Amino acid sequence: MTELKEIYGYLKELAPLELAESWDNPGLLVDCGRPVSRVLTCLDITGPVVVEAEEKGCDLVVSHHPVIFHPLKALREGQVPCLLLKAGISAICMHTNLDAAPGGVNDTLAQRMGMQDAQPFAEGMGRIGQIEEMSPRQLAQKTAQVLGARVQWTDGGKPIRRLALITGSGGSMLGEAIQAGADALLTGEASHHAALDALAAGITLVAAGHYATEFPVARTLADRLRERFGELEVLVSEADRDPYQYL
Repeated sequence: MTELKEIYGYLKELAPLELAESWDNPGLLVDCGRPVSRVLTCLDITGPVVVEAEEKGCDLVVSHHPVIFHPLKALREGQVPCLLLKAGISAICMHTNLDAAPGGVNDTLAQRMGMQDAQPFAEGMGRIGQIEEMSPRQLAQKTAQVLGARVQWTDGGKPIRRLALITGSGGSMLGEAIQAGADALLTGEASHHAALDALAAGITLVAAGHYATEFPVARTLADRLRERFGELEVLVSEADRDPYQYL
């Protein structure tokens, strides 16, 4: 058994809370005070994820998105924090601090996309670097293959060598990508108007879905925890799924 505070301390070393945005709510958000023998990692802590954690005997869930984000005025039956407490399962959530941290969410995606010399971009949240030259269509195809995702894309009309990426809802960072000299921006979600702006600016925009661009960090967290705590059994959630269905 490993003390919860040891695991939390290690995760704060990986992704210091000081890196989080001021509006964010990362940290040890549900503390049941129990030692930990088995951990489940995920993107979102949902009802099915809590059931999975309980069925698999997990004492802790480590997620990217905070299980408590807006202030809670009451706890009611069926709410996820309440489900966690009733099951005796603690929750550590590492959000924008894990976006910005070395080896975190954005570095995980950069590595999967074969980015070289990745540097911080968009106030440290994203990454920008060199990739093997490819066309806009080839970038969209590679993204779909690497992430197993349905991809939307605009054609910037030129080969892509310098890629900017930011996971999740990063379409608003298109201007920063242009200023940084990127040939393309890869993100999870982008608006209709961002796509129009990309076409007008001659930059490729690839939107692969919020879930698809961020879920890989669950595996990264699992690997890091296994390396640091050999006595822990660490599982990646199978119940944590994209909330969207696709035709």
